[in-house]
Amino acid sequence: MGMVSTHLWFAKDGHEAAEFYVSVVPNSRITKVVNATAGVPDVPEGSPFVVELELDGHPVTILTAGPAFTLDEAFSFLLSVETQEEVDHYWDTLIAGGGEPSQCGWLKDRYGVSWQVVPKALDDIMSRPDAAGVARATQAMLRMRKLEIAPLEAAYAGE
Repeated sequence: MGMVSTHLWFAKDGHEAAEFYVSVVPNSRITKVVNATAGVPDVPEGSPFVVELELDGHPVTILTAGPAFTLDEAFSFLLSVETQEEVDHYWDTLIAGGGEPSQCGWLKDRYGVSWQVVPKALDDIMSRPDAAGVARATQAMLRMRKLEIAPLEAAYAGE
């Protein structure tokens, strides 16, 4: 592991969120849970306070410490996937149970964490030499919530 990791502050349900994330993202696991001792503000004694996990090898720490700070869209996890089926699977799984769709492949899960579910084909399309095709694909993407590969390809092609 490198020296950089992600640290998220949750008002509540951090351990539950960690369990959900490791169930969704392949090659993920919870590596440590530290329960709160007496006197930790906004955290019941004995409840999960710090949860360390790896999301596909990326180290993440979740601190459940009350409402002093909140999550917002300025931070997101990016899932880079190969197929439309994977886009659909991760989008549907992460948005289930109270999540909210946004635009251009962004969503917020039921815990308030923002995610981007992006097919690798998008990077390929946006790197192609036809500037007009890239502009059309960009305009198509800006109208989408969940990213759809076929319409992006069609827009690039001018269809």
